[in-house]
Amino acid sequence: MEDLPDGLPDHDLRAGLARFGITGPPVYAPVGFGDYHWTVYDRWFTSVSDLTTKPLAGLRQAMETAASLGEQLPFVVAPVRADDGDTVVLLNDRYALSVFPYVTGKSGSFGDPVHAGVSELLAALHRCAPPDGTPVAPIDVPGRAVLTALLDEPGEWCSADARAVLVAHTEVVRGKLAELDRLAGQLTDEQVVTHGEPHAGNVIHTPEGLVLVDWDTVGLAPPERDLWLVGGDSAFYALRWSINDIADFAVSLRDPHEQSRDAERTLHYFTETLKSL
Repeated sequence: MEDLPDGLPDHDLRAGLARFGITGPPVYAPVGFGDYHWTVYDRWFTSVSDLTTKPLAGLRQAMETAASLGEQLPFVVAPVRADDGDTVVLLNDRYALSVFPYVTGKSGSFGDPVHAGVSELLAALHRCAPPDGTPVAPIDVPGRAVLTALLDEPGEWCSADARAVLVAHTEVVRGKLAELDRLAGQLTDEQVVTHGEPHAGNVIHTPEGLVLVDWDTVGLAPPERDLWLVGGDSAFYALRWSINDIADFAVSLRDPHEQSRDAERTLHYFTETLKSL
């Protein structure tokens, strides 16, 4: 995210870091899309989640799972624990903080080719025993209800541009939602621990080898949930990715927000993803 989060004063962030024993100055890192990040002394990498879009209970469940996986698998960049043992610390009513070791290396971006070695990492992940409390990855799109409501009644939500592009693609989206339901019925019953988003942007090439970051989507699911992103084939998960993005962007655009670079990017990705269906 390029914009700083609304409603998060610096003293709240520093108080949260102190619970991890971190007292250095946080430096904002405008990377990724969704969460907000700071680095501290190139030793710590922080992730601040907006609880209006990422429920606290699910975030805690995912971070606890990642912490357990990090004890089994060396390529898992797992969250560290605060002084009280928590992997997620509330900063205020809206934001929560997780802290990770800073990893030196090179990553790509979503859409870049994924290193062949990632398949080996995923094979090891899929073979491991699920830690207690591992969440079940949802099959349906979490924001589907909001998206369906907007398809039924666009109303006066957000900008005229966002409304216009959604209205223009209403029937296409309805058709894709029906297709998604049909494809869901063809999924296997196999359930393994999956990362959820093992694309090039979440893979870091380090001097010691490849590592995987960004574990907030970890969950039990068919292995295809990961494998389609590394050259496998899954019509369901490929389509679900696009529909989930559209729903997430619609939720963001529906909520009150100021004109900003992040809002412009959201509208751009919303438009391009709709056009790509």
